[in-house]
Amino acid sequence: MVKGMGNMLKQAQKLQSKIFKLQEEMADRTVETTVGGGMVKAVANGKQELLSVKIEPEVIDPNDVQMLEDLVVAAVNDVLKKAQEMVSEEMTKLTGGFNIPGIT
Repeated sequence: MVKGMGNMLKQAQKLQSKIFKLQEEMADRTVETTVGGGMVKAVANGKQELLSVKIEPEVIDPNDVQMLEDLVVAAVNDVLKKAQEMVSEEMTKLTGGFNIPGIT
C-alpha cells in the first residue's frame, strides 16, 4: 500500500510540474478577436492579460462615444473568454479531462 502511495505522489508531482510549465507557456501564447466588423481588435495572452486594443479611426465618432465604449468592452470580454478557453483546452489535454479544482 505504501509503495502505491509513493507512485501516486510521484505522478502527482510530475503532473504538477507539467501544469506549471504549461502555465508559463500560456504567457507566450495569444488569442485575438475583432468586433464591429473589424473596427476594434483585442489581443490577450494565456494568462488572461489584455496585451493590446486596436481601434480603426473610422469608428471614432465624438458624437457616439457610447458605441466605441461598447465595442471595446465587447472585444475585451470576448478575447479574455477565448484566452480562458485556450488554457482550459490545454489543461484538459494535460490532465486527461480530470478536473483539478483551482487549476483552470
